[in-house]
Amino acid sequence: MNGIVVIAHAPLASALRLCVLHVFPDAAGAVVALDVPPNQPTDETLAQARVLAQQLGTEHLLVLTDVFGATPCNVAQRLVDGIHSRLVAGVNLPMLLRAVTYRHESLDMLLSRAMAGGTQGIISVAVTAPQNQHRRAHDQNHHDHQQ
Repeated sequence: MNGIVVIAHAPLASALRLCVLHVFPDAAGAVVALDVPPNQPTDETLAQARVLAQQLGTEHLLVLTDVFGATPCNVAQRLVDGIHSRLVAGVNLPMLLRAVTYRHESLDMLLSRAMAGGTQGIISVAVTAPQNQHRRAHDQNHHDHQQ
């Protein structure tokens, strides 16, 4: 099984983990989160990340971070250097839910599924009428062209 590490600006990482555990309470041992507070030294954050990764007890890691180029991502890049892992920046809840769902698959397949979940979870939602539903009779004169 793959371990999943979320490293993000505080309090995003722990909030995402809590959301995932709400849906998948059995995944508590497979997902760890590291909230990176402002002004914390990078070496200290990296040391915390290494401890969390070791606690997973897996050889393969999927590491998810929030913003490419920011401190959490820079720490994650140092964490994955030299170990069998994949790193993705731009974590969102659909991505993490998909990753947890498929955490038993190969690391490359897990990476693919997580990225698909992240991108497919981004949807422009119509404000005036629910998407994929027919308009009610009293809405017939409403000419809002949604696609």
